[in-house]
Amino acid sequence: MKRITSSTCIIIALVVFTCATAVTSTVVGQESPSRSWADRLEYVGIAVEEPGYHVWGSSPVIGPAGKTHLFVARWKIEEQFKAWLTHCEIARYVSDQPEGPFVFQEVVVKGSGKKGDWDFQSPHNPSIQKVGQRYVLSYIANAGGTKQECVASQRIGMMIADGPEWPWKKVGDNGMILAPPTDPSVWSYQSSVGVNNPALLEHPDGRFFLYYKALKKGDVRRMGVAIADRVEGPYVFNAEPLTSNKTTIEDGYAFVENEKVYLLTTSNRDGTGFLWASDDGIHFSEPILGYDKMDRYLSPQLISKAVVFRGKKFERPQVLMQDGHPTYLYVASGANVNGGKGTHSCLFRIKRPESSDPSQR
Repeated sequence: MKRITSSTCIIIALVVFTCATAVTSTVVGQESPSRSWADRLEYVGIAVEEPGYHVWGSSPVIGPAGKTHLFVARWKIEEQFKAWLTHCEIARYVSDQPEGPFVFQEVVVKGSGKKGDWDFQSPHNPSIQKVGQRYVLSYIANAGGTKQECVASQRIGMMIADGPEWPWKKVGDNGMILAPPTDPSVWSYQSSVGVNNPALLEHPDGRFFLYYKALKKGDVRRMGVAIADRVEGPYVFNAEPLTSNKTTIEDGYAFVENEKVYLLTTSNRDGTGFLWASDDGIHFSEPILGYDKMDRYLSPQLISKAVVFRGKKFERPQVLMQDGHPTYLYVASGANVNGGKGTHSCLFRIKRPESSDPSQR
């Protein structure tokens, strides 16, 4: 591979910035003039690697005793990587500190196995939040069938408990809290991927925003939101999508820092992340780089021995919030950097910003 010199990088950066400025409607993470949030990230290492399993999204929360609990999507290696759609389960791991080591505790959610149930199989996309003194777990599942039927039947479920290790109670319709809208005026009506990638946010105004991903025919995957006065719902759809992306995004995670609402998503085309900012949680500005490609953070030696399952990139970002600030980022890794037989999740420290705006250094 030809080595890129510093002067070449400067020329490329100037050309990219000029193009991005001239065509402001184009949103491409690698061409964003600001990488300030991506540079707040410091790679720590592997969060969870479980022998015999593919490990994907890992969502963190601090429990009442101060331990860090990770809610992890996992499925057996023998079922192959694509079995996330048919054989996944959600398990809980725990550590005395956010950086681990994390130890398996229990399987929290399995598919019902009952034909006709919305959650017949493969609970996935776990996202855990503390709301008041309770803990709220959002996730997805599907009703089975052909691959396309599985994808189209994805719905968002919710369970609530008094602690991460306590018994969970399903809310909504047998646990289902959000299905695709029945109103044709809502952008995600007849979404071909159902509704998935839940990201629950307790908004500063007291309402609950449930961000989700959907796909309208002829478009790309975007993020939308449904809003409720109570965490248990009912959730009412916002009619328009929230993101201006020209290529597919997914895996949203929402948080508040310094009175702004942020939505951290993947950027599938680039293998990076977008960070979207908003004053109200609905109208988002053009994104900056949320996290960079894998080779920005890991050494060439580490990447060279990686076993690739879904590209040398990070996905499914989940953030640990402490004292009103994001402190750790947990991501699924499309490649096992240990050379292992299954995927694993990784984590980053998030440094505090130098200014009051976390998107600006």
